[in-house]
Amino acid sequence: MKYYIIAGEASGDLHGSNLIKALKIEDPQANIRCWGGDLMQQAGGTLAKHYKEMAFMGFLEVLLNLNTIAKNITFCKKDIQQFEPDVIVFIDFSGFNLRIAKWAKEKSYKTNYYISPQIWASRESRIEKIKRDIDAMYVILPFEKNFYEQKHGFPVHFVGHPLIDAIESRKNIDEPTFRRENHLDKKKPIIALLPGSRKQEVKKMLRIMLSVVDDFPDYNFVIAGAPSLDNDFYAPFLKNPNVNFVSNKTYDLLSHSHAALVTSGTATLETALFKIPQVVCYKANWLSYQIAKQIVTLEYISLVNLIMEKEVVKELIQDDLNTKNLKFELTKLIEGPSRAQQIKAYNELEKKLGGEGASNKTANLIVQNV
Repeated sequence: MKYYIIAGEASGDLHGSNLIKALKIEDPQANIRCWGGDLMQQAGGTLAKHYKEMAFMGFLEVLLNLNTIAKNITFCKKDIQQFEPDVIVFIDFSGFNLRIAKWAKEKSYKTNYYISPQIWASRESRIEKIKRDIDAMYVILPFEKNFYEQKHGFPVHFVGHPLIDAIESRKNIDEPTFRRENHLDKKKPIIALLPGSRKQEVKKMLRIMLSVVDDFPDYNFVIAGAPSLDNDFYAPFLKNPNVNFVSNKTYDLLSHSHAALVTSGTATLETALFKIPQVVCYKANWLSYQIAKQIVTLEYISLVNLIMEKEVVKELIQDDLNTKNLKFELTKLIEGPSRAQQIKAYNELEKKLGGEGASNKTANLIVQNV
């Protein structure tokens, strides 16, 4: 069969690549065309558009790039018609994907959605579009099944979280080798810095994260470079001798870290699954934050706290994200009861996520539902 998969950012590329591998097992004759990145291409998908051309963050940036977004939508529709897929699979990236889904449903294409739009966080009214335009939904967070089925009467499949698959399937690298290959101090414990994947986000977050480096001279701070950004972009942030950089090796970095400072998003959950104590950081431009406050209804911003329904990790948001607070919270995580409490809660979190097999379960359901 022919599958058309649309992912619009680095996390979607990761999960999309594992889905492609699973689809090829379920359907050895699968012909897959996709929007995504290098990982999806390496897994066997034919790349129609790279997510680097599509990732716009925040309300202001979206407004400034409306023309590019409109061109991408037009191109996507034409490309789907030329490919004539048996099913379209949307992965997260709701602003773009829900628009394509509306058109696709009108054209009688089969529509499947993997990794639900976060309508439980904001703009819940989008449920009407999902009910109208999506034939099958595969959710990855345990509370989403109740949200869709009990609150909105829309049946969905809970498949577990694909991050567990991604972490379990990675190749391990021992710590001495990791330190040697990346020119890191041989002995200093590592504090990982995960500042995000988009330029404006990374610049803003690294300025704040790096402001505490001199307060922890016995630790080596290592920036996790995003695959969506060139290494040269990070050069201005590497002037302190106690700050290092690794490119596209986030999982290796986390597996050998003592603590982490993490920009809110999927990375908070990845860090938790590696059992690394963390401080969650978030700071947007003033306009985007004011708009977000009006439409986001959640008590927490990190997936860890949302899934656990309590504060497991400290969230420093907007004005609370400053050098003083960051130093205070990081100090608590280096040793002591706060560190132990986080790690204990992480073990409970992993159980809630449903174990391995999300990619395989989803691929099996997609093939069955076509």
